[in-house]
Amino acid sequence: MRLSMDLELQDIPGQLLLALQPLKENKANIISVVHHRDRKTPRGMIPVRFVLEMDRSKIEALQTKLKESGISVVRAGEDRFMESVSVVLVGHVLDSDIGDTVKRIDSTGFAEVMDLALTMPGVDEPSSAFMKIRATGKAEIQKALTILREVGKEKKLLVIEPIEAEAV
Repeated sequence: MRLSMDLELQDIPGQLLLALQPLKENKANIISVVHHRDRKTPRGMIPVRFVLEMDRSKIEALQTKLKESGISVVRAGEDRFMESVSVVLVGHVLDSDIGDTVKRIDSTGFAEVMDLALTMPGVDEPSSAFMKIRATGKAEIQKALTILREVGKEKKLLVIEPIEAEAV
């Protein structure tokens, strides 16, 4: 099973290594690690996200071992949505019912809008929206983009894709 796990580490040397040991002991295969060394959580800790593949039956043991090591497990769960893409919509985004556009993606069951930012320069002027979509796989991302293109044509919105966001 693939899952993601968000941890908070103390800002002292060796903490990342300390977090890796229980992963090794529970035979977790690390897919990715995002270590935000330059950021701090409200508690003054360093946020780290792991994406792992491991036996579902070992998740509790892993979380227990991490907590025993003094590592805070903020979230751990199945990572159903593994692919993502960012797009920009340009036109009368708000007037064309952005809620409906989001609902069409979200209702598929294989994709969802995970981030949305709207820019409106003036009341009667075209607006733009940055939208990040995530899906269960690459084929499903393509299906979601096809839906978005169809919605764009119907609502007379320009769909600019893909937009690569800043490194997370």
